[in-house]
Amino acid sequence: METTNYTRVTEFVLTGLSQTREVQLILFVIFLSFYLFILPGNILIICTIRLDSHLTSPMYFLLANLAFLDIWYSSVTAPKMLVDFFVERKTISFGGCIAQLFFLHFVGASEMFLLTVMAFDRYAAICRPLHYATIMNRRLCCILVAVSWMGGFVHSIIQVALIIRLPFCGPNELDSYFCDITQVVRIACANTFPEELVMIFSSGLISVVCFIALLMSYAFLLAMLKKHSGSGESTNRAMSTCYSHITIVVLMFGPSIYIYARPFDSFSLDKVVSVFHTVIFPLLNPIIYTLRNKEVKTAMRKLINKYILCKEK
Repeated sequence: METTNYTRVTEFVLTGLSQTREVQLILFVIFLSFYLFILPGNILIICTIRLDSHLTSPMYFLLANLAFLDIWYSSVTAPKMLVDFFVERKTISFGGCIAQLFFLHFVGASEMFLLTVMAFDRYAAICRPLHYATIMNRRLCCILVAVSWMGGFVHSIIQVALIIRLPFCGPNELDSYFCDITQVVRIACANTFPEELVMIFSSGLISVVCFIALLMSYAFLLAMLKKHSGSGESTNRAMSTCYSHITIVVLMFGPSIYIYARPFDSFSLDKVVSVFHTVIFPLLNPIIYTLRNKEVKTAMRKLINKYILCKEK
């Protein structure tokens, strides 16, 4: 990295999703609706799993943790984006940018690692059913969740460490609605090829490897279910769960691979993929898991009906 005298940039200017006032108002209504669905949806999943005595298996414990991460993942970018729709000059301080970048990668990477843990949980449940309760005990589940969080933290610290040491002395406009490494690196006043290489290796390669490993593991599980099991209710339930997890894996890793597993050049689809990755994806988790899981849907109805009865008294 080149070392020269420069004036440190104290804030970044965000271009946002649109410069047209009418379009911004429409987008505000759409994304506010998404956000107001994500929060109650994931909170309802957490409360349902915590309060229902039938949802005590490791799968539901991991699902509650995934819902918790989704709440924070959507909250990293959505609130500021919604406020910026009413601000003519959209800015974010250097410290705020680094904080947003840190939490985005911290929570996002933690979700990826947690999805890997959930794949291991399904493997133990399907391939080792007699020993499942022993293998996936509560202590191991807590350790695996903690490791997922720690992995996300280490990954995010690497990204932040690389960004902080870069000089920013000229342009401070980010062609996006939030701060991310792909945008910030482009406007640094230095040769950022080594940093980009490390970031692509850290974010992109991890995404690709985890994605391929998860798809192969679920393909193996589905093949085993179809080969060794009949068409009973338990088999159908296990296959439905695997399909749900595969859907989440594709929706999570697809945009991540597109954004981080390539040189950080600007493409026309970048903003669309980023919106899907940071705003729409967290909305799909509660929808997919609740629509494809009868136990969760039944428990949610009981919890909602109980709440309504308490309000009426």
